[in-house]
Amino acid sequence: MATANDIFDDFLADRGHETETETPAWEEDYNKKRCPECGGLHEMAAPECTVCGWTPN
Repeated sequence: MATANDIFDDFLADRGHETETETPAWEEDYNKKRCPECGGLHEMAAPECTVCGWTPN
């Protein structure tokens, strides 16, 4: 079943707007990982953000 976000994304895409469809991933900041949700810095081996709990899917 389509969610409200899926329907809204389809509506925008039909009208020429770009929608974000890729899964967010860790950002890299020097020798650390940066959480895309809260900006928390972590070691490269971190499996999840210890600040907000975000995990890459």
